[in-house]
Amino acid sequence: MSEDIMAFERLRQLSEPDYLPALKMAFARRRPALGLGPNDPPPRILLLYGSLRKRSYSRLVVEESARLLQFFGCETRIFDPSDLPLPDQVEGDDHPAVAELRAHSLWSEGQIWCSPERHGQITGIMKAQIDHLPLAYQGMRPTQGRTLAVMQVSAGSQSFNSVNTLRILGRWMRMFTIPNQSSVAKAFAEFDDDGRMKPSSYYDRIVDVVEELVRFTVLLRPHADQLVDRYSERSEAGIQVDPTNDLSSIAIAPQTVQG
Repeated sequence: MSEDIMAFERLRQLSEPDYLPALKMAFARRRPALGLGPNDPPPRILLLYGSLRKRSYSRLVVEESARLLQFFGCETRIFDPSDLPLPDQVEGDDHPAVAELRAHSLWSEGQIWCSPERHGQITGIMKAQIDHLPLAYQGMRPTQGRTLAVMQVSAGSQSFNSVNTLRILGRWMRMFTIPNQSSVAKAFAEFDDDGRMKPSSYYDRIVDVVEELVRFTVLLRPHADQLVDRYSERSEAGIQVDPTNDLSSIAIAPQTVQG
């Protein structure tokens, strides 16, 4: 374990990271993004969940997702929000949990957000984590340009209120939210006594979502800087475009017809 990881206090340790009892190995691609872009170094994925219950189903879904991500060759971090203050509760956001959450977000190339649906919406725990991630922080952007997958769990019938809200938030945070998503209905019936997800269509959908997140993260990786290059920010910072390095000028330059 690297020294920078050891310094963090709010990363959940993943039990049985290599044990995937519900995954049908004969149908699983170990490197789903092969050929789409560089797979080295491993894609870095941050996972956030939205409940502090001892048996939190959003956390259990996140843990299953992290195991799959590692199976697909990614590096993962699961943030524990148990001591995260409310937004604006601490002056200047001067709290170690806030600082650590932002550090993990800056480290990440992609993220997974999973919230329970409570009163028809995401939980306050989930929203508080997102609210602690500013668009700009010390000259850096903790979320802009990163990929995002959204998931939710429900106590009752299947719903999509939480994932729809998470999509809105992801777009607001300037993230590339992938098309697929997961909504696990009656989540209490989908896990065994050890907290492992049973084989089901819900589990298969989570595999689909994680696989797609890996693909989009690797696909966008070589173009990350260009995809977040904004005119308004260049103008505000006084950064003029260098014509010799502006590849777009090549596309619109007059073409010489060879005779």
